[in-house]
Amino acid sequence: MNTPLTHAPLGQEVVYPTSYDPKLLFPIDRAPNRQTLGPLPDWAGADIWNAYEISWLNPRGKPIVATARFVFPHSSPRLVESKSFKLYLNSFNDERFSNEQEVGERMRADLVTACGATVEVEITPVGRQAGQGYEALEGENIDDIDVEIEVYTPAPELLRCVPGEPVVEETLVSDLLKSNCPVTGQPDWASVQVRYVGPQIDRAALLKYIVSLRRHDEFHEHCVEKMYCDIWRICRPESLLVYARYTRRGGLDINPWRASSAVEVSQARTVRQ
Repeated sequence: MNTPLTHAPLGQEVVYPTSYDPKLLFPIDRAPNRQTLGPLPDWAGADIWNAYEISWLNPRGKPIVATARFVFPHSSPRLVESKSFKLYLNSFNDERFSNEQEVGERMRADLVTACGATVEVEITPVGRQAGQGYEALEGENIDDIDVEIEVYTPAPELLRCVPGEPVVEETLVSDLLKSNCPVTGQPDWASVQVRYVGPQIDRAALLKYIVSLRRHDEFHEHCVEKMYCDIWRICRPESLLVYARYTRRGGLDINPWRASSAVEVSQARTVRQ
């Protein structure tokens, strides 16, 4: 039986491209996964991709190397499968372009066609990246809480608020988020930030819930949407942000965020990134 990923390059042996080819991009509809989440909240968000293996040739055939940031709106009807994105980016390696602006415009046009929405593209040649450091996600890290873990599949029923506590505003962080690629089974590691205003969330319960995704097979974007919807439904905060910074695989890291309103999120890499 065919699935939406039957013809995707992920998990299959492929030949790396030797020339520019936008047809390498493999879009995936967001709707089927979101249907499993129940009624969707009124939310904002984006999927921030950082690419560390960007290259092309200048008009005289000399290689240019760079990094790039791509921001896909959460409202796009489609996301792009990660291996297809890597193959697409590598298809630029032996193509000649007049400058980085031309490369960015070409990528932007192709990604808009693939995902069905406006995409932000920012290319930075390697020589301009001096001084970029690392930062931990802002917030209080809850990983030192001494808890006994018994569940390693998604368990939203673990979430709870502290009885009788007043409304609080706080930002909690964990570096223990792990899920698995739904096609290859390879692990995806991340740090996650939960910022909310509302009834105080039991921190030990939140940590157990985050760890419960450890054997869950799902794409990065879908994991963040699941966490957001579970916390929103069970803890009923007045406002909420869930932001995950995943470590890179194949020269790409993916950093989705979902929030109850549009917010600014940190673009700094964590140490693991």
